[in-house]
Amino acid sequence: MDVHEYQAKELLASFGVAVPKGAVAFSPDQAVYAATELGGSFWAVKAQIHAGARGKAGGVKLCRTYNEVRDAAKGMLGKRLVTIQTGPEGKPVQRVYVEAADPFERELYLGYVLDRKAERVRVIASTRGGMEIEEIAKTEPEALIQVVVEPAVGLQQFEARELAFKLGLNIKQVSAAVRVIMNAYRAFRDTDCTMLEINPLVVTRDDRVLALDAKMSFDDNALFRRHNVADMHDPSQSDPREAQAAEHNLSYIGLEGEIGCIVNGAGLAMATMDMIKHAGGEPANFLDVGGGASPDRVATAFRLVLSDKNVKAILVNIFAGINRCDWVAQGVIQAAKEVKIDVPLIVRLAGTNVEAGKKILEDSGLDLIAADTLTEAAQKAVAACDAFKKSAA
Repeated sequence: MDVHEYQAKELLASFGVAVPKGAVAFSPDQAVYAATELGGSFWAVKAQIHAGARGKAGGVKLCRTYNEVRDAAKGMLGKRLVTIQTGPEGKPVQRVYVEAADPFERELYLGYVLDRKAERVRVIASTRGGMEIEEIAKTEPEALIQVVVEPAVGLQQFEARELAFKLGLNIKQVSAAVRVIMNAYRAFRDTDCTMLEINPLVVTRDDRVLALDAKMSFDDNALFRRHNVADMHDPSQSDPREAQAAEHNLSYIGLEGEIGCIVNGAGLAMATMDMIKHAGGEPANFLDVGGGASPDRVATAFRLVLSDKNVKAILVNIFAGINRCDWVAQGVIQAAKEVKIDVPLIVRLAGTNVEAGKKILEDSGLDLIAADTLTEAAQKAVAACDAFKKSAA
């Protein structure tokens, strides 16, 4: 789960990380009020979306008057901001963050990531702040300073000091940077974070070290014990189909293909998508209905898949262990009654109660294409999709 910049800064500040003063606003007038409360004569108005590279896309404006603050907020709120990380559809801007724009002298990079290969937390720093970390790694790999944290003892003070000195900071700045590095690590560890990026980490003229921007991602499976983080979820930043799927305990990820997939088990779902591509088609989604899929959940899965206007065929691939083929068959019939299925439907059932499931489908009178193997099902799905497109042309 991702959070907005202002939410990440709230979390970091609660762990003692220094951040600039700021306030969130949901309207241009609120933005102006926030600027007056912050004081000063220079502010940054930042669009709040779950994506980076906002500045290059016009999502960050520096303002010197209240009118400029109002105009900047008005130009962002209610719009969709398209950056290199959002895709062409962009993300809706429903709030802005107004921040005191203190002058600074240097921009640094600081990041924490869960390195699954090493099974450790990896701390990454660089003197090239403000740039994308992928860009730095590609163009200047020698500029990356890395520490792999030993989980038995956690990040140590001497490791944080070594990072700070390698960033070229003076004695006063090193002390401030060590506090930021250590406290940010505590925030990463104690909130079940999987990625924390402070870019840029800035050094001010009076030797303060501030998190000028912050991005945090969290382990979805740990949200049950992190209610303060879970409450920060913003559904507007997610695919509405994914949000609807989560309400029904379905795992759904929208893709750009034309063959909708309804499968039980994440591994089988991945294999199904691979077979569709091997057969010359493109999957429209990843959808795992789970091991105990009831007819209601299967019907919900159909509604989700059919909500994608690009879908030209649906492949149902069930290998029932904990699940039951007769339940799935009943779900298919229920979906056909509740939702108009106007694209070819390919069904492959195997496992528990497979014969009962096949008989239910045969007796239903539904116009569907049966398959016995995954390879056959993928080939029939691609062929049916092509035929449907030709008939619609």
